[in-house]
Amino acid sequence: MNIPFKPPVRTIGELLRRLGDIPPDRVRFSPIPGTATIDDLLRSENRGCELVEGTLVEKPMGMEESFLAAWLITIINNYVLPRNLGIVTGEQGLMELPGGPVRGPDVAFTSWDRMTDGRRPEEPIPELAPDLVVEVLSRGNTLGEMSRKRTEYLAAGVRLVWEIDPRARTVRVYTSTTAFIDLTAVDTLDAAPVLPGFTLPLADLFAQLDRRRG
Repeated sequence: MNIPFKPPVRTIGELLRRLGDIPPDRVRFSPIPGTATIDDLLRSENRGCELVEGTLVEKPMGMEESFLAAWLITIINNYVLPRNLGIVTGEQGLMELPGGPVRGPDVAFTSWDRMTDGRRPEEPIPELAPDLVVEVLSRGNTLGEMSRKRTEYLAAGVRLVWEIDPRARTVRVYTSTTAFIDLTAVDTLDAAPVLPGFTLPLADLFAQLDRRRG
């Protein structure tokens, strides 16, 4: 029996490759891959999953990634809130991207212009494409998975994607699937054209990983 994808997926290996060469223990089989819905995603036992082609896929988790994402949310909010530019969300801020996948970026900024009537959506999983997406890479992320994610984000209308590697202490900034720049701890990150004037020295960002009781 084929796993119900279009085109059909006939084996577990095909399924895993299609999802970005992720490990099998991150794929939920209840409900059957290809048949899951947003209602399934909203069930408490599926917290921490994303919905990709009707399949519940667990996000890799880690203290380091969560810590860095939380600090970034603070820094971006410190820029966004005084200017009332929109909203900043974290990894549980799931969004249904145009085209179907439901993703929960580690950090996302969405301008008021992208929201109906310039108001924060009330649905638990709104159909929405943010302006800026940040993914803090986990040890469990694969190259294929991240390639698929950024392709989905950029196709949905996301204007800027930051992929942060906390172990290499680098940031790759995408403005399209083929246009990117690589930054290191000696560089300064900006968010143009999404947040003109926002800058963040990466030495300050990665120094948070070394912070301890003084």
